[in-house]
This record gives sequence, structure tokens and C-alpha cells, in this order.
Amino acid sequence: MVTNVGFGLMVTRAGHRSFILQYRASHRSRRMLIGDTKKIGLDKARKEARKALGDVAGGGDPLEERKRAEWQAENTLEAICKEYLKREGVRLRSKSQIEGALRRVVYHPNKIGSRQIEDIRRSDIVRLLDQIEDERGPVAADFSLSIVRKIMNWHARRSDDFRSPIVSGMARSNPNERKRERVLSDDELRAFWKASGELTGPFGPLLRFILLTAARRMEAASLTWNDIVGNDWIIPAVRYKTKNETVLPLSRAALEVLASIPRVDGVDYVFSTGTRPIGGFSQFKAKFDSNSGLTNWTIHDLRRTARSLMSRAGVSTDHAERCLGHAMGGVRGTYDRYAYHAEKKRAFEALAAQIDRIINPQHNVVPMRNTAAVELDCANKSPAGEGGAR
Repeated sequence: MVTNVGFGLMVTRAGHRSFILQYRASHRSRRMLIGDTKKIGLDKARKEARKALGDVAGGGDPLEERKRAEWQAENTLEAICKEYLKREGVRLRSKSQIEGALRRVVYHPNKIGSRQIEDIRRSDIVRLLDQIEDERGPVAADFSLSIVRKIMNWHARRSDDFRSPIVSGMARSNPNERKRERVLSDDELRAFWKASGELTGPFGPLLRFILLTAARRMEAASLTWNDIVGNDWIIPAVRYKTKNETVLPLSRAALEVLASIPRVDGVDYVFSTGTRPIGGFSQFKAKFDSNSGLTNWTIHDLRRTARSLMSRAGVSTDHAERCLGHAMGGVRGTYDRYAYHAEKKRAFEALAAQIDRIINPQHNVVPMRNTAAVELDCANKSPAGEGGAR
């Protein structure tokens, strides 16, 4: 039995036993759960009860302080980021990439993740962006800004009081200035193909697959064996940028890349170093660059290179754009619902053939026959040859 003030044991009808403390604070009777008897011993429970009663004697309310501490733990920027990923992660096309960025710029010690989100000011965001820009460049700073902005806006829609400190104009680079035009040259493609074939692990096949399918990095990295149906790659809407399910017919060369990858029981992802999709691209790429000699390029440049090679191979603009999943504008985009599967299949085969011609130039050489032998052969087949010289 619990008196008006004191330490005791509460037993529910189901037989659950817990230590509790009954006390009065601000003229109210309060009951605070100390802990399950299976998780906390009697001596420790008594110590916590005595400490709480000491706080009450000093004018405090231990139960309210506990609730405030729990709320504060749930209201840090790090906690809110994790809640955002928990609730919205299934709809995020690049969840693993976002998680990696948050670990680097928010959760890492001395960052702002441990701060209460209401206490984070605009100047704090500016200092964080300064640090990222100094360490990783303006594009990385802008990427981090876009993630934190999205999470803060999400939290603001769920909060009565919070207002995001992020405003327009905080980006560190102009999007128009960031547009890249980098396309790998034929010599670079030969070096790329050679180095990607020499790598152990999933990164080399991933690079080749991206080039052969003109896919975005995270769409390819998240590929599962279940996404391959026959000779098609079916990308679920949640993992595709346009939020539409997309079917990409795979060329023979792309299927050969997949066939070279051993399947591991219990692992759904094609390009994986464990049970999760491949990550740590910067480390893999640094080693690849060292082996290949390629410089000043990004993985996304492979998509632009593939698109350029399609044009070089004579693929029509319409079909090439559909291979890249680009939406068609205007009336055509609204009313033209034809899937263009056969056209995309031919386009991807043309891309693979163009790549093969570049990386294997010796296949394009037609050996010349001996001139004298040709002339003799022609003479033997001529009417004069059949009837003798006139």
C-alpha cells in the first residue's frame, strides 16, 4: 500500500511489479515510476527515491523534471533528424546518402545535433555551412543545407511554435554555375573500362552498369535482384526521381555485368558490401581514380557521357531522353502514354555497341586481302577466265 508520501511497490492485476514514489508538489499528489523490479534492484530504487524526495524538499518536482528531460532529448536536432528518417525514409530515393551526410555534418561531435532545435539560430547554420564549405567545398555545403532545410521545414509543419531559421539566399553556389558539361573522352572511357574490370568488389561492376544504363548513382546502387524481371530493370516509384515506376530494358552488355556478380543468400542488393546497398562512394572512387588515372570527373558524369554516346550512335533524341527517364513536356507529356519499350531496348543496345567500339577499337578493323590474290580470284571468276583468253 502506498501512503500519501513515500516509497513503495505497485503490483498490477497482471502481476507486473514496479517501484514507485508518491509525493506532493505544488499542492498536488504525484506518483512517479522508478522502475520495473526486473530491471532495478531494491537498494538502487531506494536511492533514487531518496534523491527525488530531496528535490521535492528543495521545491522541485522530479516527475516534471523527468518529463522535461525526456522532451529535451526528443527535441534535439539529431533526434528530429532520426524521427524524420524513420517516418519519411521509405519515400526517400537517397536515404543512405542523406544518412551519411547527417552523420558527417549534424551528428558528429561538436556539430549542432545535440542542440535543442528551437535554440538553433541562423548564425549557427551559417557557421556550420562555413565549416563544410572550407572542408568539402560549396557544393557539399549546399547539399547539407538542402537536407537540414527539408528536415526543419518538416518539423515546423508538425510543431505549434517552431520556425525554421533557414531563409533563401543562404546557398554557397549558383545552380547555373554548378551545371557540369564533363563527358569522358574515348581515351578516358578505355581507361575507365580497364580500371573498372580490375577492381575487386561491387564498385567496378556498379560503374559499368551506370554507364550502360545511363542511370543515376543511387538508383543503380539501390538495385535489388527482385527489380530484375526477365531482361528488364523495373525501378519502383519510391526510388526514382520522377516518382513514377520506370522500366529500363537492359542491353546484353548490362545483363553480362549482372551475371558477373555472385548472389549471396540473404542479401537482396546487387551492389553490396554486406546486407545494405553499397556506400562510401568517395573512398571507392579515390582508389579507382588512382588506378585509372581519371581526374576531375564525377559518377554522375557517366550518365551525361552515356547520353552523348547515344546521340553519337544515332539514337533519336526522343528515345534517348526516355532512356534517361526525362519527362516529356507539353501536350505530348500529357497524352502520349506509349511505353517505348522496344525503342529504349534498341537505344541501350546501340549505346552498348558504341561503348564496345570505343573500348575495343581492334574489333573495328577490317583486314585487307592480298591485292594480287584478289585480282587472280576475280580473273578466275570472269567470263574470259571461264572461256580462256581471246
